[in-house]
Amino acid sequence: MLNKRQKAILELVEQTSPVSAKQILDGISDEFEKVSKPTVLRDLEILLANQLIKKRGRARSVVYESKGGSKLLKYFDVQKYFDTPVDERTVKKQFVFDIFNNTPGLFTAAELKHLKKLNEHYQAKIKKLVPAALKREIERITIELSWKSSQLEGNTYSLIDTEVLIKESREAAGHPKEEATMILNHKRALDYIFSNPEEFKKITIAKIRAIHSLLTKNLGIPDNFRKISVGIIGTNYQPLSNQFQIKEALEKTVEVLNSEPATPAKALIAATFIAYIQPFVDGNKRTSRITADALLLAHGWCPLSLRSMDAAEYKKALILFYEQNSLRYFKELFMEQFEFAVQNYFG
Repeated sequence: MLNKRQKAILELVEQTSPVSAKQILDGISDEFEKVSKPTVLRDLEILLANQLIKKRGRARSVVYESKGGSKLLKYFDVQKYFDTPVDERTVKKQFVFDIFNNTPGLFTAAELKHLKKLNEHYQAKIKKLVPAALKREIERITIELSWKSSQLEGNTYSLIDTEVLIKESREAAGHPKEEATMILNHKRALDYIFSNPEEFKKITIAKIRAIHSLLTKNLGIPDNFRKISVGIIGTNYQPLSNQFQIKEALEKTVEVLNSEPATPAKALIAATFIAYIQPFVDGNKRTSRITADALLLAHGWCPLSLRSMDAAEYKKALILFYEQNSLRYFKELFMEQFEFAVQNYFG
């Protein structure tokens, strides 16, 4: 765990590298008035020991740099970032097509090894399940993801009410019809991807649209690409408004998803890029989450339920990607949710 000062130093190195120790000291002096150069050097050694940054040069010419990897992994102190009011943040207000060139290296070799080991545990567990038990576990994760994904959209159904709705087709009293429809649409979309996992080994725009169509059925949401501008609550980022650019961006996303060799990276990209593009009038984040699970299932990986995901942190992680094109925090949440899913489902 890094302290507040070390986080500030890491953020400065990520944003301005290469940078000297003196430049770092000057850069954080307003926030940490009494900090000394020896203290900064000790902090830098901690960051180096944790392989968060790298050092280049000798003696007085030593500079510190970002560890490298994808440009989409720049570090931001999340709490500090969102302490700044939305209209005071310096953000990337327009869609940045360069993100498609920066997807290699989203996960380190060590992270992929860790995730692969977790997934081997998942595969071993499902092999031990008899068909009836496997069916029950799929039903459980379907209920819990339908609930959580809907909750992330403001749906007020409880998990118990969601279970009753899905199992008994009984709507909860005091809730609008649209909430029940949203949840049941999630079930239909999840039934689709669980029943046809092989179909998503190669993703297409048509398959993304099919998921979106299932998720938004009977909710008055158009099924075609968006022709109007949309705004997003809590950010000054403005998604693409040109229908041809929207289609181009989604085509590039599909191309990246099909060429990316690492399954976790496929899922991470789907979970964020579709939401970033906002190709539809509504239902974009829902579509991104279910598409991510479709990709995990297609390649033999454990799907996410997101049951323990904090809604505020999820939204912060997405907004940080929208505004700064940084996937680092979202990746942290993704890895936590993957570990949670492996530990809590399928036996």
